[in-house]
Amino acid sequence: TGQLHIGHGVVLKKLRQFQDLGCVIIILIGDFTATVGDPTGKADARKKLTKKQVLSNAKDYKKLIGKIFDTTKSNVRFLRNEKWTNKLKPADMLALASYFTVSRLLERDMFQERIRAGKEIHVHEFLYPIFQAYDSVIIKADIELGGVDQKLNLITGRHLMEKMGLPPQQILLTPLIEGTDGVKKMSKSLNNYIGLNEEPEEMFGKIMTISDQLMPKYFDCLTDTDMPLEDNPRNVKLLLAETIVEMYRGRSIAQKALNNFIKVFSKKEIPADMPELRIIDQKLNIIDLLIEAGVKSKSEARRLTEQGGVKIDSVA
Repeated sequence: TGQLHIGHGVVLKKLRQFQDLGCVIIILIGDFTATVGDPTGKADARKKLTKKQVLSNAKDYKKLIGKIFDTTKSNVRFLRNEKWTNKLKPADMLALASYFTVSRLLERDMFQERIRAGKEIHVHEFLYPIFQAYDSVIIKADIELGGVDQKLNLITGRHLMEKMGLPPQQILLTPLIEGTDGVKKMSKSLNNYIGLNEEPEEMFGKIMTISDQLMPKYFDCLTDTDMPLEDNPRNVKLLLAETIVEMYRGRSIAQKALNNFIKVFSKKEIPADMPELRIIDQKLNIIDLLIEAGVKSKSEARRLTEQGGVKIDSVA
């Protein structure tokens, strides 16, 4: 994905703890493997990205990761796996493939689901975990971190390292964070994400839309703040939103986002800087109207409408 979101912050915060302990942290940008596409969790083959798309997605990663890491320190390194993977010759690729069996690669749940559904599995999807495992061989990490959905990919790295005579890396798995829909993991493709580079007010507002049931997990996994024992869940959620925005944008900006949210949604006031839009086509439906007004996608427009974020003549 081209957008880092707060769900990625779970792994990044854990890595920051390793950095503070003096460990060397390697941030691997998969500019080669992204062109193959990770099949994890996909009911169909993932759309392959072009080299141009991959580089465009990765250009802001260092800046965004710098919101969690101290990227000025010497114990943080950024690597790109195209540097070594593109050097593999056909004979090298055959040698790598010989360490794996089809039955092992077919263990993936999503492949089993596709087989039961009569859907196709493409050969390049088998190659993704092999190339990712080769990254582990090159980097020779002591430990690799990833979400629980990456368990098979990380174990495959351990398997290949051992087969090639290297000490196998340890793996540390972190929880997946459900997105704003409260059901599926946070993902740009599902449009249920809260991006690290979104406007503070947008980030704050999205956090306020999550279900009350998600708040303990958000506090535990995304912040260093304990969830308060508060009878009013709205106050707890305001603290959560303010805390997360402060982590990525700073104290003063977080307070401004909090005050703006309270002003608009509690006192029902219209912000002084609310832009105006003149519409010539009077036949637009509400979704298309919101797109004209600058909402990024139809799914986001529907979310705003369903959650009372849109009013016509003061009526939601």
